[in-house]
Amino acid sequence: MLTKFFQKFFYYLIKGTLVVAPVAGAIFVIVWLVATLDGALNITEHFLEDEQGHPLYIPGLGILSVILLLTLIGLIFTTFVTAPIRSWLNRTIAKIPLFNTLYSSIKDFTEAFVGDAKKFNEPVLVTVNDFGLKKIGFLTQKDLSAIGLEGEVVVYFPYSYSVAGQVVVVESSKVKKLNLSATDAMKLVVSGGVSGLENKTKIGQHALVEKKTEN
Repeated sequence: MLTKFFQKFFYYLIKGTLVVAPVAGAIFVIVWLVATLDGALNITEHFLEDEQGHPLYIPGLGILSVILLLTLIGLIFTTFVTAPIRSWLNRTIAKIPLFNTLYSSIKDFTEAFVGDAKKFNEPVLVTVNDFGLKKIGFLTQKDLSAIGLEGEVVVYFPYSYSVAGQVVVVESSKVKKLNLSATDAMKLVVSGGVSGLENKTKIGQHALVEKKTEN
């Protein structure tokens, strides 16, 4: 009787952990990131003090200030900064050796996710060797003829449980487009293959049920 009780106890303990851990982990990471950024960007501590003379910290003001500042900069650059001025800025930045490298890399990486020409939106399956080993990646460059690589493409392979990845050049014939959204493909890779196929599985099960019903 006691053994059965402990079996049930640990069973429900594990089930509870599986429910709470993902939610708590996600909330913790978000709260930690927001609190860290807000603390680093909060400008009130530099010129406001409380009654005891200590720096005054207003929660949320740092994040709010950055959001408003970025919105204002976006408005100014979109409305008032003309193409010639942008070209001049790009030429000026290109003349600064180290800064140019960092700026260009961060700019291209940021625009790949949120810019007008998104790059990580075409998930593909790449045949890696003759034994049939395949890897999931994202097609980022379809034409490399400018550097003498006809019929070659650039594929980015994200690492599982990491923000890093690997860039490879591969023959276009070894690349196959995946029937997955970019979000689901990224989830599938980053999670180590655990997550990302839920929607496809549900659709497949639904289609199978409909087929059985028709028969």
